Amino acid sequence: MAGSQVNEEAIRAEVEPLAASVRAAAPVLALASTGRKNQALRAIAEALDAKRAEILRANERDLEAGRQAGLSSALLDRLMLNDKRIDGIIEGVNQVMALPDPVGEIVSGWRRPNGLEIRMVRVPLGVVGIIYEARPNVTVDVAVLCLKAGNAVLLRGGKEAINANIVLADIMRAAITDAGLPADSVQLIRNTDRATARAMMGLVGYLDVLVPRGGHSLIRTVVENARVPVIETGEGNCHLYVDYNADVKMAEEIAFNAKTQRPSVCNAIETLLVQRDIAPGFLPSACARLAAGGVEIRGCPETVALFTPAKPATEEDWATEYLALILAVKVVANVDEAIAHIARYGTRNSEGIVSNDHANIEKFTREVDAAAVYVNASTRFTDGFEFGFGAELGVSTQKLHVRGPIGLAALTSSRYVVVGTGQVRS
Repeated sequence: MAGSQVNEEAIRAEVEPLAASVRAAAPVLALASTGRKNQALRAIAEALDAKRAEILRANERDLEAGRQAGLSSALLDRLMLNDKRIDGIIEGVNQVMALPDPVGEIVSGWRRPNGLEIRMVRVPLGVVGIIYEARPNVTVDVAVLCLKAGNAVLLRGGKEAINANIVLADIMRAAITDAGLPADSVQLIRNTDRATARAMMGLVGYLDVLVPRGGHSLIRTVVENARVPVIETGEGNCHLYVDYNADVKMAEEIAFNAKTQRPSVCNAIETLLVQRDIAPGFLPSACARLAAGGVEIRGCPETVALFTPAKPATEEDWATEYLALILAVKVVANVDEAIAHIARYGTRNSEGIVSNDHANIEKFTREVDAAAVYVNASTRFTDGFEFGFGAELGVSTQKLHVRGPIGLAALTSSRYVVVGTGQVRS
């Protein structure tokens, strides 16, 4: 116990100076012009392109360590970078650069009867901390969003991606310096001891908000233990409901895409719900196509009867975020049963319906409690890039401050500017 306490104190002594350096950079960044911030973003994009070979070498070291450690295929997929993914990261930086600067935007304004002019104006949050796992692209996505919104950021990635994260952070810090902004606008904690994450949760006075981005265990640990404000990003036990009169070919295409396009991410579906009347004409073909794509089907008794290769589903299957090529399939009586199932097992991330019944569509979109609800489209679009935000800090499944992909506007707070002509309160 004593040794553990000494280690915790040593970690705090290591983390707090880093947090202090970020806190010192925040006021400078908050006052930076749009042009100066975009100059830094342009420099980051150019440096990422120029140094992609260095990035890929570092990522390969991480991948090899992950293979040796026995990481799952889903985690290795999250960890992997290639030229296409680096192109996507750079495109995300360019999109953020092209977006309007939210800082200083007048959200609303009005005049009081006494002549006071009141304006609500967007301002940076200040210092954002983020604890995340094995996705090195998050290092860049988070940093550029925070920078454009005038926030300094303290990053703590997982050990699985540490080599790539160090290279990416160093590239960005150099580019930011070249643009005339403090390098400590972006700071990476390079010690991946779990105690560094615990230390971040207690950085009262340094962090204005902390965002956990990863699996259920990480998110719950941060939410339950942090002493600083938290924006909760959520796991994704997502569902697609195929209604009685759905376009069968459309439904099959959407289900296949939502499950297989990238199964290791939080907006991929984990359960397919199918209305009983359409099930005989839909499930055999849809499940066969999914199975041909490498998906293991775990179904209710009716599903197993219609598609005999399916394994019987258990209660645990309905509640599991697989992040892999596994899909739970259940036949339901109607849209009400589908909504009830989602309410019981869903994680309020992304839910979809395929239907041509306007009343059922309206009912589904009104009653399903999720950050994003889809009609006749894949759930895979719940993403800052796809929403036109350039990138995202994560997908928030809570209701306070922000919900859904966390883009630029969500990384600001507001202040009231009140202009008078000498008014005093009586």
